[in-house]
Amino acid sequence: MRAEEYCEMVELQHHLLMQRVPTMRIHDDGSPLISLLESGFDLVFEPSIMKDYRYLVRSAVYDKIGRVSKLLNDMNKRLIIRSAWRSFEHQQLLWVRNLEVARIQNPEKNSDEVERIALEFTAPREKSMHSTGGAVDALVYDLENNCIMDFGTNNGFKIDLNRKCYPLHPDISPEARENRKILMDLFENEDFVCDLTEYWHFDFGNVMWALGKGKDHSIYDIVTDPR
Repeated sequence: MRAEEYCEMVELQHHLLMQRVPTMRIHDDGSPLISLLESGFDLVFEPSIMKDYRYLVRSAVYDKIGRVSKLLNDMNKRLIIRSAWRSFEHQQLLWVRNLEVARIQNPEKNSDEVERIALEFTAPREKSMHSTGGAVDALVYDLENNCIMDFGTNNGFKIDLNRKCYPLHPDISPEARENRKILMDLFENEDFVCDLTEYWHFDFGNVMWALGKGKDHSIYDIVTDPR
């Protein structure tokens, strides 16, 4: 499939999925948020824009991350946690930052067009799956080569947000394609759903997971107070 056809297919699927989000029932199981910083797992943490960020996830996600981490350890690699639970304040900061990046990169676009571009990769604060504690952004560090692996749109931690971020985009290198497969297989084998437009974003338990798995309800709702 040509890149343009693939991207149009992904965007249509994503649009249809987002239309179904408000209709999904939520029965929160009440499971707590646990800090991955205090887990003892062999993880690498991408620095956060939030001071004292704790990389919180739901308890089931915590256990899954532990298993993914162990498998990567056996491959002489380390799991990178980019982001986990986010407060509304945190999500708003990301939204404002990425909106400004989109504005700088698209000076010929009007405000509505710039906002649409930013929305492709950053949800408004009330709509982010990260607020449920069931979403994890992840990459992989290669200990043998002492570097963050190449996933096709990243330079270390920095990710260039464009259509090549769609997980199965055909116009990436064989190395990047294989590295994405490693990452996605590890999470999908733990029952996560990979985001349709972001190869680094994985959902479990929340609405996007429920839709992706064909469930009749999600088990994680928004968590506004992690205490």
